[in-house]
Amino acid sequence: MSPNAARPAAAPSAGTGFRVYRPALPEVCPRDPARMALAADAGGRCEIFTWDAATGTARQVTDTPDGTLHCALDADARVWWFAENRRGAGRWYFQEFEGGPRLPGLTGLPPGLPHGLAVSHAGTVAIGLGDGHAMTVHLGLPGGPARAVHTVDGHALLAGISPSGGLLVLSGAAGSDRAVTLLTCSGALLDQFSGRTGRLWALGFAPSPAGTELLLVQEADDHYRLATWRPGAGLRVQDWCRFDTEITARWYPEGRRVLVRQDRHGRSTLAAADLDRRTLTPVPSPPGTLLDAAPHPGDDVHYLWTDTATPPRMCSTAGTRLPALTTLPARAPGRHRELWTPGPDGPVHTLFSEPDPAPGRRPPLVFLVHGGPADHDRDAYDQEVHSLVASGFAVARVNYRGSTGYGPRWRTAFGAGVGLTQVADLVAVRTDLLRRGLAREDALGLWGTSWGGYLALLALGTHPDLWQAGVAVKPVADCVAAHRTGTPALRALDERLFGGTPDDVPERYARSSPLTYAAEVRAPLLVIAATLDAKCPPGQVRGYLTALREAGVPHESLWLETGHDGYTGAHHVAVLRRAMGFLDQHLRRAPAARRTPRSAADGVLGGTGPSGAPECTTHVP
Repeated sequence: MSPNAARPAAAPSAGTGFRVYRPALPEVCPRDPARMALAADAGGRCEIFTWDAATGTARQVTDTPDGTLHCALDADARVWWFAENRRGAGRWYFQEFEGGPRLPGLTGLPPGLPHGLAVSHAGTVAIGLGDGHAMTVHLGLPGGPARAVHTVDGHALLAGISPSGGLLVLSGAAGSDRAVTLLTCSGALLDQFSGRTGRLWALGFAPSPAGTELLLVQEADDHYRLATWRPGAGLRVQDWCRFDTEITARWYPEGRRVLVRQDRHGRSTLAAADLDRRTLTPVPSPPGTLLDAAPHPGDDVHYLWTDTATPPRMCSTAGTRLPALTTLPARAPGRHRELWTPGPDGPVHTLFSEPDPAPGRRPPLVFLVHGGPADHDRDAYDQEVHSLVASGFAVARVNYRGSTGYGPRWRTAFGAGVGLTQVADLVAVRTDLLRRGLAREDALGLWGTSWGGYLALLALGTHPDLWQAGVAVKPVADCVAAHRTGTPALRALDERLFGGTPDDVPERYARSSPLTYAAEVRAPLLVIAATLDAKCPPGQVRGYLTALREAGVPHESLWLETGHDGYTGAHHVAVLRRAMGFLDQHLRRAPAARRTPRSAADGVLGGTGPSGAPECTTHVP
């Protein structure tokens, strides 16, 4: 449910309003590393581009009304992209690197939800497509007819195809993120295994066609470690290569080496693991966060680096020329530090940002609550932090229990109940910041998106006297209704967190649902939702807004005509402007520059005005 994994970012820029970009490493052609493809900004939306590092030239591949995000580059330098509608359904297409006709990845396929793409060195393409209830893997040659080989009920992901094209690997194919399934390309089951005490997921086959070897990560009670699988040898845990917090890894192009990226306490590190020599060698990188990293021929490593004051930058350890990202002329404003607050399961980590000191009272403070829950706030540039600090607000980003980056036990610590545990951490950090003199009791707000929006609503309802304003963007507002109308992946997540369905454990869902506490909300509230949202469906938000109206709770709402993950900058800028204006009005006690309608009149963002800015239309029931 994390909002950060697939969205463009809108950053303030002196003199030009907002610039939109999506930081992402390019996909690199295995046989010609100078040829790359990536999603980048094209007039305020994400589109797919090629990049030739040898000549330093780029070419725009896609041009769609709502943007394109998912892309790949195969060994023959064909550019692949997923063309989807606003509901997230679509088809895979490809084009030669130099251009030419757009061809379907496989013919005969209906539109579906993307559940993975893999192309073998032998040229076989595997496509995973979902319909909201099941996922089917299709095989064929690029541009040729599709052959369905395997269907899985519920949510699963196609995680890879072996270089020879003979084996497929699926993650979550047994209805659990602990399951990994290996299939032949005829669809026959070859092997299936799961973690005994924690999650297990596949990271792809080694690129060498000389042998077949699969890379995995296994979660244990207090650590993560690499694992490998070979035909006939089965699963082998690399117990020497263990880490106390979350990792991901990628194969190097040659040899049995992998590049490991660890997320720990809001920052990242890189290391090269040699599976034959059983050695782990650090790969130097600047302090901060590595949003992505990938090894390439010649021991070159491309990585995407950032810290709180610096927008993401693409770097190459070998000096390869990489495309430039839209960036800012100077570091983001403010002072940035970290704080730790004692808690029942260990100290709670907060990334704290504040404007440069000025005479007078302390500035208003906004808790910017991350989504997920399996995600975390990083020492990384965030457009919302930049906007808030530049506007005179302090910002607290809390990595509450359930966040990644602090180990398996922290990630599964939900002792007080789903959502309620996380709200307890927000409240504890609030108390600590007041004690330290870093906040004012009369100027505290909440702003969250997706799961973060859910926590903002839950905190406003369960602790109504602690907050002076709240913003919830595309939230879960009614846990029962969200479960019944959401995607299979999120229903499975709910059932793991709550220990069953709403019919199995109704009291747990009710206790953790913002709807239960809607009438208790006291602070002014802005709810921003999306009419085509499959992850946090619009119906459950409308039910929550109805409960607010019936209870006479002051609030506003804005409806966006998009899905959960929009790829156009206009929607993100609209959210940023509306949320900033709302918080400024209610935390500074200043008159609003422009009054916005209460939720009795829902604003729907649809289209643009004469200047290209989003146009808001008011609908009165």
